[in-house]
Amino acid sequence: MTPPFRLSRRLFVAGAATALAAPAIAQQSGSTEFTAPLSQETRRNASSFRTRDWRPHFDTLAGGAVLCDIQSRALHFWGEDESLYKLYPTSVPQTDELTRRGRTEVIRKVEGPSWAPTPEMKARNPEWPDFIGPGPENPLGTHALYLSWQYYRIHGTQDTRKIGRRSSNGCIGLYNEHIAELFSLTTVGTQVLLI
Repeated sequence: MTPPFRLSRRLFVAGAATALAAPAIAQQSGSTEFTAPLSQETRRNASSFRTRDWRPHFDTLAGGAVLCDIQSRALHFWGEDESLYKLYPTSVPQTDELTRRGRTEVIRKVEGPSWAPTPEMKARNPEWPDFIGPGPENPLGTHALYLSWQYYRIHGTQDTRKIGRRSSNGCIGLYNEHIAELFSLTTVGTQVLLI
């Protein structure tokens, strides 16, 4: 008679290592490019990621397309010729009242953005500064894509703990290395949809 299965320490460690390596192996397979850094923080927050097709959301990919999925806290980018697809973890607005959904577009791109709180933000947080210039204390991170909706941006963040969470005042936040990449891929006029 075979003894009952016992989980040994060696078997547990080998299984855990395999599970942790799976996203990296999947990324190398080339099927879909998942660009999130595989830190412990990201793995915990990126669990609801799934790839999407652009066709249900856009009529064309002219100029590229950005889809921000508030529910899954992910940003999808498709290049104009369909050869490039990127998937990034994001921070999303803290509440539904701060969330805007619908179609917009990139109207301006700024490397080293400055930040000033909106009047509503200042009313909620009167202790906040009136202005922060570019640099390590700037809540917009290293790059910002300004949208046609006033005060709404897709931008980086210096506080990486916010990614994967409901933590913004309305904007979509990305890791600084991801917004730098997205910044290089988009143009003024790139279509954006928040769902």
